[in-house]
Amino acid sequence: MTRIFQFTAFLAASLAALLLALAPAQADDKAAARLVIESQINAFLSDDMATAYSFAAPSIKQIYPDQNRFFEMVKRGYQPVYRPGNFAFGRVKVAGDGAGIVQEVIIQGPDGQDWTALYSLERQPDGSFKINGVQMIKAGAPQT
Repeated sequence: MTRIFQFTAFLAASLAALLLALAPAQADDKAAARLVIESQINAFLSDDMATAYSFAAPSIKQIYPDQNRFFEMVKRGYQPVYRPGNFAFGRVKVAGDGAGIVQEVIIQGPDGQDWTALYSLERQPDGSFKINGVQMIKAGAPQT
């Protein structure tokens, strides 16, 4: 009985230590993801194509192989992201393995319309996060 108790106590302590170690890492990842999103939005506001493009994931850069095409796509299809009136970060979801993050951003478009932008970010080999997609949902629109 004693060995089983010791083993169970060891497992419980190990699990607790692992969870404590993961909590700050997830907090750091969430902060890093927010910084990437905020930096890209600020680059759009400054018409800084090179900086805005630098936050795009390789999968996006394959579709839009140069910053001019990328910038035009954002200007045409993502006006609330390109020229937000203001924005605030909402809920965030971290993938179990830490390889991806989905960050909700509440954005007011240039026309005053409110949107929810769901940013999908993926961890790169160097540990940084890059944006690999944004889903726009108009406020008040039914969600599927």
